[in-house]
Amino acid sequence: MGWALFAARVATVALGVLGMLGAMLAVTGIFGMASYTVSKRLRELGIRMALGARRNQVLRAALSRAFVVLAVGSVAGVVLGVLASKVLLYIVYQAAPKEPVVLAGVVFTMLVLGLVAAWIPAQKALAVNPVMLMREE
Repeated sequence: MGWALFAARVATVALGVLGMLGAMLAVTGIFGMASYTVSKRLRELGIRMALGARRNQVLRAALSRAFVVLAVGSVAGVVLGVLASKVLLYIVYQAAPKEPVVLAGVVFTMLVLGLVAAWIPAQKALAVNPVMLMREE
């Protein structure tokens, strides 16, 4: 095995590890943002439930901000990824930097992971007892 091929494989593995760490950091940030938003809006969401809002309306209210952040982040990530693809050609051997299937797969994966991370705090909002929220004040 030649030195160049070995260096290309090491670079590919390093980029994969950094990509996974970046994805974990992004999902952690989305979970934190969603948890904070739901905790700050818990009283409002409880009032909505007390006034007769359906579960899907409360869930939509709890997930709306996370979805907007995910959509904006996905668009920005695709644009920056395409712009930075020239660097990828120099690092990874035989890379296809503008592969539409890869870009779509990454965007879809991050959207799914982000919505799952935001779903957990949203379930907390659905489980809240509106009567207990009113008594807290």
